Amino acid sequence: MDRKTSGLNFDFERKQDRLLPRKEFARRLGRAGGLAGMLLAFALFIGTFGYHFWAHFSWIDAWLNATMILTGMGPVGEIQNTGGKLFASFYALFSGIVFITSIAVILGPLLHRLLHKFHIDEKDLKQR
Repeated sequence: MDRKTSGLNFDFERKQDRLLPRKEFARRLGRAGGLAGMLLAFALFIGTFGYHFWAHFSWIDAWLNATMILTGMGPVGEIQNTGGKLFASFYALFSGIVFITSIAVILGPLLHRLLHKFHIDEKDLKQR
């Protein structure tokens, strides 16, 4: 059973299906990377604007803090007001979830291909 892999469709092969050709797998991996990139860009957008408007950081300092929190490095600037501190707390929690999710989106196709390759039953493929 061949399946079309266009758009953001991450419909993985079943055990009985053949391994996806490298070209199609590269496309799937590219879509996963693009999705993870969009997710990270969205998170950086939220963080930059939040630090700028609630913590009253300059744009470059807001960007720096957002990137450092999102990558798990920690905050750079000191936050003086309550609104900024509350935003930083929620953004830190949000960033942890975004980071883990983006890693899962990128590793999903790789791990699936590896496991699928080891679990293909050659007997079933020859019968088709």
